[in-house]
Formats: sequence, C-alpha cells, structure tokens
Amino acid sequence: MGIEFGGLLGLIILVLDVWAILKISQSSRSNENKVIWIVVILILPIIGLLLWLFLSEKRA
Repeated sequence: MGIEFGGLLGLIILVLDVWAILKISQSSRSNENKVIWIVVILILPIIGLLLWLFLSEKRA
C-alpha cells in the first residue's frame, strides 16, 4: 500500500504544482513576482503551493 499511495500522492502534488505555475504565469503580476513564486513552488513543492494559495493576493 505504501508505494501506491505515495505514487498517487506525488502525482496529485505534481498536478497541483503545474496548475499553480500555470496560474501564476497567466496572472497580471510583475515578472519578478511571478519568478519568485514559481521558484518557491519548484524548490518547496508542498509548502510553496500552500504559501501561494494562502498568501497570494486574490483577484476578482
């Protein structure tokens, strides 16, 4: 059960990280902010995603 669950969890994290990176790259933020958020997500996949979800400014 460990390998299958870990693989599925890793796949889910990967999909969420790619989604977040696409959302960041399509946003109207400055290029510097985009690069910072993308680097944070690439270096810290889970923590970076959570930080982006909770700390990024929400646009209507």
